[in-house]
Amino acid sequence: MRFTLRQLSYFIAAGETGSVTRAAERVNISQPSVSSAISHLETEFGVQLFVRHHAQGLTLTTAGKRLLKAAKQSLQSAHDLYEVASESNSAVSGSLNVGSFKTFAPLIVPELWCGFKGLYPEVELNVTTGNEAEMLSGLRAAQIDTALTYQIHLSPDMAFEPLAELPTYALVSADHRLAQRESVTIADIASEPFVLLNLPLSGQYFLSLFEREDLQPHVVCEVTDSATLRSYVAAGIGVSLMTSRPLNNYAETGRPLTYIPLSGEYDPMVIGLASLKEVRTTRVVQAFHEHCKSVITTGHIPGMQHY
Repeated sequence: MRFTLRQLSYFIAAGETGSVTRAAERVNISQPSVSSAISHLETEFGVQLFVRHHAQGLTLTTAGKRLLKAAKQSLQSAHDLYEVASESNSAVSGSLNVGSFKTFAPLIVPELWCGFKGLYPEVELNVTTGNEAEMLSGLRAAQIDTALTYQIHLSPDMAFEPLAELPTYALVSADHRLAQRESVTIADIASEPFVLLNLPLSGQYFLSLFEREDLQPHVVCEVTDSATLRSYVAAGIGVSLMTSRPLNNYAETGRPLTYIPLSGEYDPMVIGLASLKEVRTTRVVQAFHEHCKSVITTGHIPGMQHY
């Protein structure tokens, strides 16, 4: 066998995304490495796996579709071998692919990573970030084993283990007229220019808070990452709503921010671990879940502050 499991994983990413660029982003590797892996597999198996469309991505050939299915089965079999060996020697080892909602990655994941690796140094930990919808898609495609995400619109095929509740805060610049308030209402926010964190599921949650009060936010711009949102708010472009509250009250531009509790009876966002029900929970996944439960609670979430 003159190919590696890693090359298969690059091929799977390209086959599922239809793009070398997006595949490289998914597996956190360079585009030439993905292209090289695909070319190697085509040479090794003597078949064309993709039709290349100039500036329009890739389309799997018939042979490519068959190999994609077989490649997924091969990676799962390899994962099972690690699990068998782990069970044989009572050690927690092997690979663990964790998905993290993108706003959690810079706050929660570093401490989780270091703590878990300190307990189980033999585990090869890989973390993929994305929005909630991408986390669920990754679980269904067996690209990730478990996902640290919000409990939003989970489908019946998903299991969810809650870890902590997160209240919603209004986010304003430090010199904003609302910055000295002890709390604000949705009506206060609706009267201001609004910067929306428009991710597939959490964006819907924030908008639902306005809908519940029969209000419409004055959205002046939409962003897809919290760093940009914080910088826009700190610059005075608008106000926003957030559930994750970093220890650092400064935007990436160095300008100060103020987080204000949102008044009213609103269900908090719940952070936890999602997994696919039909997939057997391995020992390494169980160990990771136990570690998460030991360090993430409503009263303490790594990288975040609370009132």
